[in-house]
Amino acid sequence: MHETYEMRAIAPEALELLRTTDDAGRPPRLVVEGEEGGSPLRCCLGRSRPHETIALVSYAPLRRWATETGATPGPYDEIGPVFIHPEGCDGWTGPGVADGIRGERRVLRAYSAEGHILGGLLLNGGEPTIEAGLAELYRDPRVAAVHVRAVEFGCFLAETRRV
Repeated sequence: MHETYEMRAIAPEALELLRTTDDAGRPPRLVVEGEEGGSPLRCCLGRSRPHETIALVSYAPLRRWATETGATPGPYDEIGPVFIHPEGCDGWTGPGVADGIRGERRVLRAYSAEGHILGGLLLNGGEPTIEAGLAELYRDPRVAAVHVRAVEFGCFLAETRRV
């Protein structure tokens, strides 16, 4: 099956700004991971390593998308915490779905080209898979982007866009 979307990490130019001042106007908060590591990194869509220093920043994914595309998300423009590498990394080079965002419980949230929520889909216990869920949502021609989020905290994990 041909994918109608591409998965995107936070863009390198946005990461440069976030490493200085986040979308809430604050400097990044450096965090040293514990014995297990495993925090989801939005710069490369990977996971942190044990004892690795990472940065916690506030990020507004719809605001960044709106600036690029001309969308007007209005009240759907939200800001939330994400982890990134405090310095440059290799980023995400795709294709497909990054292993670092997989998990037992995810929510897919679909947006129109105007930036309005069109609906969502709960992935519970890995069913449906992220790929199947994205394929289902992108069947609707109005869907321009879908965000992958963690259920437990509602955190933004990755953006997909129609291609």
